[in-house]
This record gives sequence, structure tokens and C-alpha cells, in this order.
Amino acid sequence: MPLTLQSDTGTLKRVIVKGATEAFGSPAKFAAEWRPLNFTSCPDLPRAVAESDAFAALLRRLGAEVLTMPPDPAQSIDSIYVRDAGVVCDRGLILCSMGKANRRGEPAALRRAADVWGVPIAGEITTPGTLEGGDVAWVDPRTLAVARGYRTNDEGIRQLRELVGPGVEVVVVPLPHFRGPADVFHLMSVYSPLAPDLALVHSPLMPIPFRELLLARGIRLVEVAPEEFDTLGCNVLAVAPHVCVLAAGNPRTRRELIAAGCEVHELAGEEIARKGGGGPTCLTRPLGREL
Repeated sequence: MPLTLQSDTGTLKRVIVKGATEAFGSPAKFAAEWRPLNFTSCPDLPRAVAESDAFAALLRRLGAEVLTMPPDPAQSIDSIYVRDAGVVCDRGLILCSMGKANRRGEPAALRRAADVWGVPIAGEITTPGTLEGGDVAWVDPRTLAVARGYRTNDEGIRQLRELVGPGVEVVVVPLPHFRGPADVFHLMSVYSPLAPDLALVHSPLMPIPFRELLLARGIRLVEVAPEEFDTLGCNVLAVAPHVCVLAAGNPRTRRELIAAGCEVHELAGEEIARKGGGGPTCLTRPLGREL
């Protein structure tokens, strides 16, 4: 089957992760960093390693080649959320410019790894532009949604539009203030595509024009259970159309996804996901999907 980078719902064939061993380093490192980086509590390293190893094993069982980012003492423990450092299109990998100051070095680390793996670089977002990968998602192969929020600014969006090229419609999705600039709030906090005709959403925080665009494209919207929004219930990774990975501890959302025809796998991610506010999509940078 032909592969594309311009999909967030096709069958996942190649994906980047960063394990807890590589991201968290030592107990002293994450003990020093978790409060300044707004983790809810200090991760337990052995449990975090077990969770990330199990997640990578699950992705392999579901058919994906898993590429692991190498350790880098210069990066913070936030670097476990690898989606944010890069965006992909069929031209290759677009290196981001991080809106969170402590993460500024992550795109350069991603470039070094991409060079080793032979992944082509389509370009990079440069200052004063900011853009984080959690704010960017493919609605379909010719429609790219990008959020305008505290982590992604107008200049970053302008540069992204140039890099993906004229054949792609870039839809700007203004985000609400919600809990302010210190919070982890991206487009994919409220929108997770699951199939070409299905998405999981949190409508109370979605801009009306974007919600209307999805409905006009014939995309059925499944609502995350409201009480499960803060437990990462809306941050779901599609590994194939109607096959997804959901953070454990979201039983109502799981039932809604199954009722919508999805096969649901669970990530036990108390240490690597919930404490840092990043779910299965945040923990992965897909690099290739089947059309």
C-alpha cells in the first residue's frame, strides 16, 4: 500500500517515541524538573519505564515500526512528548519552534535523529514564529488544521502554510484562553481524528467554525465524557481507521468509542501521560501511514 505523511487516521506504519529511560534520565533529573514543568506530581521512574516499554510494544503489535529518540541530557523531561517537536507532510518532516521556553532545543534533537534515520527534512519554523506539533492535525490528506493558541502564533502558521505547499488547505483554529498560557492545551486536547469520517472531540472548548467544518465534511463527532477531559480522554491515537489507543481510566469515553465502531486499546500511563498532561498522541510522532 502507498504511504503518506498527510494523514492522522491511516494505518500507522512508522512512528517516533521517546521512552521514559531516554526522556527522564535519572531520579534526580525529574525530581528537579517536575514542579517547574507543571507535572501534577513526580513520576516514579521504574513505573514510567514499564509504561513506556509497554506502549512501544503495543505499537509494534499493532504493526508499526517504532523509532526511539536517543537520550539527551540537554532536554527536559517534557521531551517525552515527541509529537510537539515536529510536523509532517509528504514533503518530509517540518521542525517546529517551541512555544514553551524549556523545550526550545527539542527540534534540533529531532533533526539529528532524523538525519540518522534518513527522514527527509521539509523545512523548519524559525523565530519569531512558534509552532508545536500538538496544535497540528490532518483532517484529510489535503486539509491541515492548526490551532492559534499560546504555543503556536500567527507567524508560525504563516511559515507552516508555505512549507506544506499550495495543494494543502490550512485551516486555522483559534483556541480559547481556558486555563491560561501555563497550561498544556493544544488542538489535540479537544480533537482526535479516528477515521476519515470519525473524530473524538470536546465540543465545549471547540471553536464553532471548526466544529461546523468537520460536520460539513461528513465527519461524525464522538463526545468525550466531560468528567474524563482532564484524564486525557480526548487525546486518543488512531493506529488505523477505527482502531485507537486511549489512556486508561476513561471508561465512559471507551464505551462511546466502542459504540461508534472503534477497536480500543488502552495505555496504562499514570506516570508518562497523566502526570505530565500528555496522552497517546503526545507521546508519538507518526512518520508514515497507509492511504
